[in-house]
Amino acid sequence: MTNPVTVEVTRGLLVESRHRGSIVVVDGDGGLVYSMGDIDAGVFPRSACKAMQALPLVESGAADAYGFGDKELALACSSHNGEDEHAALAASMLERAGRSVETLECGAHWSSHQKTLIHQARTMENPTALHNNCSGKHAGFVCACCHQDVDPKGYVGYDHPLQQQIRETMQDLTGAPLGHDNCGTDGCSIPTYAVPLRGLAHGFAKMATGQGLGPLRAKASRRLFDACMAEPFYVAGTGRACTELMRIAPGRIFCKTGAEGVFCAAIPEQGIAMAVKCDDGTGRAAEAMIAAVLARFFEKDSEIHAALGAMAVKSMHNWNGIHVGDIRATLA
Repeated sequence: MTNPVTVEVTRGLLVESRHRGSIVVVDGDGGLVYSMGDIDAGVFPRSACKAMQALPLVESGAADAYGFGDKELALACSSHNGEDEHAALAASMLERAGRSVETLECGAHWSSHQKTLIHQARTMENPTALHNNCSGKHAGFVCACCHQDVDPKGYVGYDHPLQQQIRETMQDLTGAPLGHDNCGTDGCSIPTYAVPLRGLAHGFAKMATGQGLGPLRAKASRRLFDACMAEPFYVAGTGRACTELMRIAPGRIFCKTGAEGVFCAAIPEQGIAMAVKCDDGTGRAAEAMIAAVLARFFEKDSEIHAALGAMAVKSMHNWNGIHVGDIRATLA
């Protein structure tokens, strides 16, 4: 199946680039609400599934034992900019478990957000693992291990007890079998598994509604969603799509981006969740796609619909501030 063109990039009066992709929206029972393209093809969720990976942190009792509130839980689900607040909170999480940055196995990198990168270059010689965009997730991993008396050393490995917990959790949520055959290695070194786009969306719909989940998992899922919606800055950061989308409708939209053109979202009050994949892995297209799909489920004359529509069609300006074109979701 050839997926449809979902996003166009214009220059002047012409279309300069086109992005193809797939989209799926499901309810808590897995019922299909809306779809486009091949929704049964396997995709790597990458960072889009961090809220799923954070469930052992809450379900094990570690989050309560270390006194984590909304900010900490949001950071555990984040792909953050490495801003000062993000790094400091990740360090605080580790400290509560009696650990430090040396325990993290995610590696270190400079921020991909330009303003944050400039700030980092001016204030530090080199970034640490705390500045890695996945440091919050990894701090949560370490805390989950320590609370369960599991040695965190090697926690990124496929056979580590924590990764086994995460694998079982994600299999329960997505309904997809997870193993070596559909496993890759993520940028932060943990295993990542290819699952059907439909299954990915269904997993988030289960988390949003609690349908098909045991009481403990349903409660933990909603707690993580609520934390992210309450503290969207700690899910991503300044100028980031995840943060901006959740701020458009406070407490009503949960969303999380992943690498290579994946984006997931949920509208808990409507009991639905969605996942999109841009075939060529472009983030700008995935952001336009998820904004356009979210807009379908809010009243057309509402401020929320208008704000989401504005994120689905973004103007491009050159260095002189001249409007040169647009990134726009297609009528499809």
